[in-house]
Amino acid sequence: MKGQSQNWMVRMLRTPPSFHDPAPILARRLIQLYVGLFLYGIAIAMILRGELGVSPWDVLSQGVALQTGFNFGLVTVLISGVVLLLWIPLRQWPGFGTIMNALLVGPSADIGLWLIPDGLDLWVRVLLLPGGIVVLAIATGLYIGAHFGPGPRDGLMTGLHRVTGWRIWVVRTGIELIVLGIGWLLGGNVGIGTLLFALTIGPLCGWTIPMFAIRRADASTAAEASAHDGVPEPSRPEPPFVPDDSPAN
Repeated sequence: MKGQSQNWMVRMLRTPPSFHDPAPILARRLIQLYVGLFLYGIAIAMILRGELGVSPWDVLSQGVALQTGFNFGLVTVLISGVVLLLWIPLRQWPGFGTIMNALLVGPSADIGLWLIPDGLDLWVRVLLLPGGIVVLAIATGLYIGAHFGPGPRDGLMTGLHRVTGWRIWVVRTGIELIVLGIGWLLGGNVGIGTLLFALTIGPLCGWTIPMFAIRRADASTAAEASAHDGVPEPSRPEPPFVPDDSPAN
């Protein structure tokens, strides 16, 4: 276990292959990554302010925030840190985007919660829910399409899939049911929005991920970086089992 932890830290300190791009392409990828992560947090805030139910991971964050008194963004960051620790025994290596996801989505959600007041009229909340889901799908396409690595929660899912051999949908469903159950017991908001999110986010991300995938300048470099970062090549985007990074996912 100690050896695994040391190897994980060594990989963290190396210059990531995902940075081996000409400056203009790298700059575009970085801008797209940060815009995507910021919008991801804003989308979470929109869904939260809709007050009609949130995604499973946000139910957990909401429940923990209610029980601890910590703000939602801090709880999201802390949960991301715990999930990243679970990567170590799975030998799942984070990319630069993984770390940025863990650190930035929570504060971005707090900005969104500050900008959008609570207690809105029902018709406004009904608009915020689907609007937030669409913005989250766009944000997912942006940050994954930048090819800097998956979010903490997606990496946990793919790591468990690789180690156990279970199908992706089995692993994802199991994780989300556990997370949803714990969050609900802690007081998180489960409602029609939770079901709507589960039914629509996959198809929407299936559209946005290929749309925003950036083609790397050097095919061999892109393939190497994709192997290290856990992200598919733009020309062959992997089916999205995403976000909940929400997260945040």
